[in-house]
Amino acid sequence: GYGWIQPDEEGLNDLENIIVSNEEGTPVYVKDVAEVAFGSEIKRGTLIANGEESVGGFVLKLIGTNTQDLLAEMDNKVDAINSALPEGMMMETFYSQGELVEKAVGTVTNALYIGAILVLIVLYFFMGDIRSTLIIISTVPIAFLIAFIGMKWLGISANLMSLGGLAISIGMIGDSATVIVENTYRLLEERKGGNVSLTRIVSEAAREVIRPVFFATSIIIIVFLPLFSLEGVEGKMFKPLAYTITFALFGAIFLALTYIPIISSFILPEKGMDKEPWLVRTLKKWSEPLIEKTSKYPKMVFGAALVLFAGSMAIFPFLGTEFQPTLREGTYAVRSVLPPGANLPTTTEYSKRLQESMLTFPEVESVYSRVGRAEVGGDPEPVNVVFNVVNLKPLDAWEWGRDYEELQTAMAEKLSEDLPGVSSNFSQPIQLRTDELLSGVRAQVVVSLYGDVLDVLAEKAGEIQAIAEGVEGAVDVRAQQQGGKPQILVRPDREQLARLGISMDDFLNTVETGIGGSVAGQVFEGIRRFDIFVRLQESQRTHIDQVRDLPIRTAKGALVPLSQIADVEVFTGPKQISRNKASRRTYVQLNVRGRDMGSVVSEIQQKVAEQVELPAGYFTEYGGQFENQQRAMARLYVVVPITLGLIFFMLFSTFSSWKYAVLIFLNIPFATIGGIVALWVSGLYLSVPAAVGFIAIFGIAVLNGVVLVSYINQLREEGLETHKAVVKAALLRLRPVLMTALTTGLGLIPLLLANDIGSNVQRPLAAVVVGGLVT
Repeated sequence: GYGWIQPDEEGLNDLENIIVSNEEGTPVYVKDVAEVAFGSEIKRGTLIANGEESVGGFVLKLIGTNTQDLLAEMDNKVDAINSALPEGMMMETFYSQGELVEKAVGTVTNALYIGAILVLIVLYFFMGDIRSTLIIISTVPIAFLIAFIGMKWLGISANLMSLGGLAISIGMIGDSATVIVENTYRLLEERKGGNVSLTRIVSEAAREVIRPVFFATSIIIIVFLPLFSLEGVEGKMFKPLAYTITFALFGAIFLALTYIPIISSFILPEKGMDKEPWLVRTLKKWSEPLIEKTSKYPKMVFGAALVLFAGSMAIFPFLGTEFQPTLREGTYAVRSVLPPGANLPTTTEYSKRLQESMLTFPEVESVYSRVGRAEVGGDPEPVNVVFNVVNLKPLDAWEWGRDYEELQTAMAEKLSEDLPGVSSNFSQPIQLRTDELLSGVRAQVVVSLYGDVLDVLAEKAGEIQAIAEGVEGAVDVRAQQQGGKPQILVRPDREQLARLGISMDDFLNTVETGIGGSVAGQVFEGIRRFDIFVRLQESQRTHIDQVRDLPIRTAKGALVPLSQIADVEVFTGPKQISRNKASRRTYVQLNVRGRDMGSVVSEIQQKVAEQVELPAGYFTEYGGQFENQQRAMARLYVVVPITLGLIFFMLFSTFSSWKYAVLIFLNIPFATIGGIVALWVSGLYLSVPAAVGFIAIFGIAVLNGVVLVSYINQLREEGLETHKAVVKAALLRLRPVLMTALTTGLGLIPLLLANDIGSNVQRPLAAVVVGGLVT
């Protein structure tokens, strides 16, 4: 039923006829002392869509909800709403993560498809017949299926990193099958003409190599253990990659023990192969003289390898460092800040000028600007802040000679020219949120300054800002806004309040309601609710003198002006006061473009230490993505050596020889040569994805070493002299070693060469693995 106040016009009459006082028997109604009318809520923000004022909103998904499913449902809801809207009104989505998710996953999925085709071609040319090729290639989808089951069990989605792990593991998965099939062909050749069944030969071939294969694959799994130790953002990103590789390799071991011997006994020809494929014969013909010569001069070969390793170590310090390459989301998020005193109409006008400036770039498709904050303060911003979502045309449609980062730079320069005094920070929607989660500031790097006195903090922050602006690669440099916010300060006289019988509660409520307004109740109309808002008329609260004349009732009913019981003054105070670590905090934020983050921060740190003299008790701290990179690398520097030590112990336990363990272990540093050179030549930086690539190379290097040394020992036990055993084992294992390297490398080549959304995150990893496989 109806409440005390009815909806619509009747409700206005109800409010007007509320009795607020009674003077000598005459009732005083609300309509006698106030104007009651329909009005809008206080406007704290607005949305500008391509130059036109609009109404906007945002949808937040619950934790655990599938993003793609939710977005599909949202699209259906938007269509349903549009069909019910009046003519001339339309709802459209101006930003959605769905397109980014589809493109990023599509980039890796396409790379997987292309990589699988390349792997299939390589397998056919190396194996020489379709049967063995199908046996080996069939293990890949089955191992992937096992990995998908593990992902489902742990709740890991098919994303950029988890699918990237599958791309890395393609060559490693097929290695077990390659070794078993090749050994089967070798035994068939040796026992040609004998009365031995194919099933028995396959069984013997599998037994001969299953121990080193199982051991080598297990070592690769152990190699990826450091990724499970990562925490924070880096852990969230790279643990899925480690899990998918681990699940896929567990699947490869399982298939090597069960599926491969069984399917080989049914599919492989009993007569074996008449001769090796042309490609293998050619490679062996070229390789045999080289192996013969190098095996006679081990010291010279080892010395040359040491020289190459020393050369790569000399290059290593010149590699730039960063947390990870910035994911190209296809949308810019530009946060523009006006001076603190800017009001909503002024900021709205500036937002239209910002849009006009950005829409001059042909790469830009549309611009949406949010001024201030929404009705619900889930994303609070003052009215002097404009948050711009800049939707870009597809990257493959750009024809103007600029890449993604160059467009950011050009756009930032134009905004500085067109709107001087407006500070703009260029980022991307997801990157912006991630940066904010890392440091509480929406920028890649944050220099936090701690101390007690706000004026001193502001002065020193200005000095740090000036230094950062002079560092090459540091862009969007801005110190936290502190001063310049006009405020009305009302300081009550407690003695006067006590003398007149006015409680502090009544005093504060009267001032708050008179100047800012307050909600006195709500009116319900169906399922909708409307606040009853009480506030002084604008003409009574615009100037400071009017605020001083605000009447306040005493305990005896008399009215006294606010100036009689309080000091009222205008002053320019801090916009906000931030605290952290039991101290006041201000900061200088910046982004990095055109240079690696590590060297930029290092130069800023050095110059700040030399040029900024901080008082006692004041200190700086460097955070954001830089802090993540430092934390991840520090953890890997501890965990990776421990893991390598565990691998060395396993090698020693397996071969019962320090000599063999060291021999295999020496593959690891030499495998890093190609990875370092690949980063240097391609201009990529040392990052967490690159570190993951080095970890993968460690595993592949050990895998090849274990299989080769195991076979050398087997030949020596059969009575072959060491030199001959080395040459024969190297030639016989040439095919599986090359196949592992080529299939793994070719599986990652599409990621290395791709230029679509998401590809640049995986590029350092792919470059390190491909380069390491070469050496």
